[in-house]
Amino acid sequence: MGSHIRGWAGVLAALALIGSAAGCSTRGSDRDAAIEVDAPTALMDTAVHLRVTGLTAGEQVTVHSQAKDQLGKEWHGEADLRADGHGRIELDTAEPAGGTYQAADGMGLFWSMTPQDGEGDPESTSFRPPIADPHGYRVTVTVSAHGQQLASRALTRQWIGVGVTHRELTLAADHVVGELYLPAPGTPRHPAVLVFGGSDGGNSKLFEAAMLASHGYPALSLGYFGLPGLPAKLEDVPLEYFAAAARLLAAQPGVDPAHVLAMGTSRGSEAALLLAERYPDLVHGAVVYAPSAQVVPGFPDEGTTAWTDGGKPVPQGDIPLDRVSGPVLALAGWEDQVWAAGAAAGQIDRTLSAAANRYPHQALVYPAAGHGVGTLPYLPTGTSLVHPVLDKLASLGGSRPANAAAKAAGWPKVLAMLAALDG
Repeated sequence: MGSHIRGWAGVLAALALIGSAAGCSTRGSDRDAAIEVDAPTALMDTAVHLRVTGLTAGEQVTVHSQAKDQLGKEWHGEADLRADGHGRIELDTAEPAGGTYQAADGMGLFWSMTPQDGEGDPESTSFRPPIADPHGYRVTVTVSAHGQQLASRALTRQWIGVGVTHRELTLAADHVVGELYLPAPGTPRHPAVLVFGGSDGGNSKLFEAAMLASHGYPALSLGYFGLPGLPAKLEDVPLEYFAAAARLLAAQPGVDPAHVLAMGTSRGSEAALLLAERYPDLVHGAVVYAPSAQVVPGFPDEGTTAWTDGGKPVPQGDIPLDRVSGPVLALAGWEDQVWAAGAAAGQIDRTLSAAANRYPHQALVYPAAGHGVGTLPYLPTGTSLVHPVLDKLASLGGSRPANAAAKAAGWPKVLAMLAALDG
């Protein structure tokens, strides 16, 4: 990531017009198979609708997907599907007889991809989109039968929208560490989001910030420990640091300073709720994924304090929510194996109700999802990970299909909440 501001030209819009619905065929016959798609170029959090045409009635084929991640590793998905009586397959409704996903799902080929040739366990590996090309990354969809390729189509999944600008934030220049993404210059003022992760440390929410800005919402992906110049561990992290980032975000062009929200995942949910409660004139609500309703000890040493405010430790225990000045959305999976996030989401919602909070608040708990309930949909993610701080495998719970469904349902709720604030 460079430190300069850069905007992406309208070439993406032109690319989207090229062959928008026409399929691409590789079988030269009177009944050429083709792959049709409504949006060959789309933001990576946007569902596309795929159709295979030109098959014979009832023909069994395999539809494949392939992409390269940030490290150049190949990922692959597939579904064995049968054409209808008209020789068509609608991927939104077609039930696979086999493959990397098991139920009808128009985006199954995307979220169910696994590392090719055994390069990693799909349950403990997640796809990180390549960022070298600002135009996005390619997903190639092919159709084959009996070892013969019948059709192929290349799709572009944009990780950053047209006109969005980016600037790296440093301690030396900005007093915070992060990545600032702003919609195209001249965009009317919109709500803005301060985004941060959990106990993994570093700055892990760049894509969320880029996607939010691509939808018109200025966003700042913030690192708060585990980076040079910041605390090495999740211990004694000052809330004032987050507040400084929120002020920086609020001062940006295109930001409605009356609607700056915090979005925190896992341990970051504590900071998001604390900011909304303790800085209600600055942070106006929160989105929390896989949350805690309590302040818990520091990490990884449980004998330490996680957060400070005014130089004093923030007490452990339930987080009061009687001063929150905006909407709160809590999203969780009931099968979370890290902590009881589903129960916590419900507690957060009840605490706001008991405080007679006048702003919208909601808990969305997905029964079969785990700690990987968020955030961006349609990206392959596992149900466990090697924790970067502990350096050991941690089970997150849930299943890949359930987590994928939760993300596909939950992310639009986040965007809708922000859109409601535009009123």
